Amino acid sequence: MIGLGTQDSLGQAEDFVEDYGTESFTMLWDQSFLSWQALGVTSQPAAVMFAANGTPITGWIGAFPEDEVLRLAERARTHRRDRASIAQARHASGPE
Repeated sequence: MIGLGTQDSLGQAEDFVEDYGTESFTMLWDQSFLSWQALGVTSQPAAVMFAANGTPITGWIGAFPEDEVLRLAERARTHRRDRASIAQARHASGPE
């Protein structure tokens, strides 16, 4: 998980981290707003969930439902584990 700040100033972003205790995840700062534009973020709060390969899975503007986030994360984790098992089995069986 990362936080991506683009509003106000870097100093205000640093104050936000200090005031709200977001030290448990990395906060990034982009003064250009280009990152938000690329992700389709138009307001706060917003969230984008990515697959392990960096492909966006889905996103939310406003509050996002914890149960849906957990369900999608589990599905992505299971899919990744299944793909790794298939690749391992192919490697173990040798060239086709």
